[in-house]
Amino acid sequence: MTLQYNLLDEPLIRTRLVPTGQPQSYNLPGLFVAMLGDEVRDFPSIRPHQRHPWHAFLVQLAALALHQANERKPFETEEAWKRALLALTPEHLDGAAWCLIAPPDRPAFMQVPVLGERVEDWRNAFYTPDKLDMLVTSKNHDLKSARMQHAEVDDWVMALISLQTQEGFLGAGNYGISRMNGGFASRPAIGIEPSGHWGRRWKRDLLILLAHREQTVEQQGLRESGGIGLLWVLPWDGNSSLSFAALDPFYIEICRRVRLVHRETGPSIVALASGSKVARIEAKERNGVTGDPWTPTDTAAGKALTINAEGFPYRLAAELLFGMEGKYTRPITQIPIVEDGTGSLVVLAQGVTRGQGKTEGFHERRIPVSSTVRKMLIRNETELLARVAKEHVHAIAQMRSILWTALATLFDNGLIKEKFSDSAKDKAGIFSKPFEQAEDARFFEMLNAEIESKSPADVHLQWLLSMAERAELLLKGAFAAGPRSGEQRYRAQSAALSRFHGGLRNSKALPILADHYRHQSTDKELVHELS
Repeated sequence: MTLQYNLLDEPLIRTRLVPTGQPQSYNLPGLFVAMLGDEVRDFPSIRPHQRHPWHAFLVQLAALALHQANERKPFETEEAWKRALLALTPEHLDGAAWCLIAPPDRPAFMQVPVLGERVEDWRNAFYTPDKLDMLVTSKNHDLKSARMQHAEVDDWVMALISLQTQEGFLGAGNYGISRMNGGFASRPAIGIEPSGHWGRRWKRDLLILLAHREQTVEQQGLRESGGIGLLWVLPWDGNSSLSFAALDPFYIEICRRVRLVHRETGPSIVALASGSKVARIEAKERNGVTGDPWTPTDTAAGKALTINAEGFPYRLAAELLFGMEGKYTRPITQIPIVEDGTGSLVVLAQGVTRGQGKTEGFHERRIPVSSTVRKMLIRNETELLARVAKEHVHAIAQMRSILWTALATLFDNGLIKEKFSDSAKDKAGIFSKPFEQAEDARFFEMLNAEIESKSPADVHLQWLLSMAERAELLLKGAFAAGPRSGEQRYRAQSAALSRFHGGLRNSKALPILADHYRHQSTDKELVHELS
């Protein structure tokens, strides 16, 4: 078998360039040069859930190459990058480790060498890259599987990286990566997205990794020198694991035994896979705390963040950014730096929610960070930010509670009871959910406005008043689903509105809002007396 699809020599990676979207294909060294100039707008082959694995791969690979060459800045030429990448695989200077297809006893790109086995005997075959990829859907809807019948080479590249660097446990013999907290967890990523394109963020994170290398080595107990960086270069029979302490801090892992082969008939590329008896890296006791530059750590529990089917709702996002409860340690790429510029920024949160034998959705949230908030984060002055965020989270929860109670009153026909019926409670939950979803969408916009304002108390009050208006509109919109008969309808709607406005004026729920209404009522009484 000859070497095929060499990523160091052949322009196999499709891109679209800035600013017009003109197509241009690169090999890996050429891509790094283009990224350094921030010339790449996007990658046509990439699917949403593959964005972070691809970004992380490019950053970690470049960091490994630069460290090995004892360089602190990215190379500016394709030739220099190629030499540095080949130096990472000194026993395979012909480029086998960078080819998608190579003899089974030699490494291929993101594929371990197979010794003493016939790859042709492996039973699991994948004829399309999206079937090889890590997404598992229960009903094959939303994102269809095995649809890429006319795949390009870089479709296989993206699928391999996605599988090998973010997959979890999927039944006996199918173990997951070390960089997540458990087999059914996820590898979420939080980082800064500076103004610019793919290359701007790539260079930013690359320099941060290099600057924090010694810190990562010390904190995680990894190898400063001589550590394993490219795990796909070493043979693996599926019976033994690598020690975590033997790894380089920038290690790029693999978790599955997969080999791509060439077929004369049918699809030109087919992936064959076989199980393993153990995980590739022995790191179960680390609970996903591996020094991943993009993954927050639950400090008290000593484990990496795992997201659920909600993804990154405002409560979690605010905790990750500002540390309201001091629960999470921010990853190194999430902290703004002076080089990010003086204007606003975006914090990018990404992750695939995994379940038992399935995936529960890809989540991506862009969180706006105003210029003042950015400066406070750089200086680690998060006390004010945490306090304001906590106040906003509490206010939304209180407003939803007031709305929910009014809705439950409506659906119980306005009757005064000690407890609401189960039916009323269920309907109240359904009708109040859109309120919180809408507030979630504007949460950081309103928080930024309050921090930037010279009169934050006024901004906060106006936000509470507008939130009350939106909640009341939702309540009135639910009237159509309430009682239909005339007498019951009037009683239910009147009781629901009364309950709602009573809740707004309850000083224990939202004291700022209640105080405003009280002063407003007093002012009206004074005007009436004077007139």
